[in-house]
Amino acid sequence: MINSSTMLVPPWLESLLSTSFFTICPRHNDSPRNECNMYCLDCMSGAFCFYCRSSRHKDHPVIQIRRSSYHDVVRVAEIQKALDISEVQTYVINSARVLFLNERPQPKGPVGKGVSHLCEICGRSLLDPFRFCSLGCKLEGIKKNGEASFVLSNKNEEEIPQEREGMQRRLPTKEKEELREGRQQDMYRSTPPPTHSNSRRRKGIPQRAPFVT
Repeated sequence: MINSSTMLVPPWLESLLSTSFFTICPRHNDSPRNECNMYCLDCMSGAFCFYCRSSRHKDHPVIQIRRSSYHDVVRVAEIQKALDISEVQTYVINSARVLFLNERPQPKGPVGKGVSHLCEICGRSLLDPFRFCSLGCKLEGIKKNGEASFVLSNKNEEEIPQEREGMQRRLPTKEKEELREGRQQDMYRSTPPPTHSNSRRRKGIPQRAPFVT
């Protein structure tokens, strides 16, 4: 008997969420762009690099995974073509709207004051009235009660570009950073150099007080 939740989830999603990205491709170990940060929705065979895409997945649907604060994210513009991502909190990082693949660890303790939106699965505070913080938590929600779906419909495809445009939030300041792609390292805003005062004393010949007779 087929579980009803399997009809609401594409076959490649669980494999995507359990895949380890940003490892070095063994086939292109000496190449400059050899980090495995791509995933093929047809083959479902794990992560691969830029060169593998050109040679093995040229005409396949492929998404690129990026990183923010050492957590895997995907751009909404890419994933929304394959999934119904409604009810998942999105963020704007470096001018790109993204969402997290999986639940992120969070400090234990009481919920802060003023927090009114929480992920239904992990309890993470959300910026807007969404139900889930990530694709992984939405998947767990579907398995528990089946009240959501990842399957795109014609209606979903029409609504996605306009969905909650007023809720495209930026990450809190402490979590802001550039998206990491390929071998590029995580980048943070540089600290401006300290300014020096121009009111420095000049060295000169000491002046003696006039001699009075």
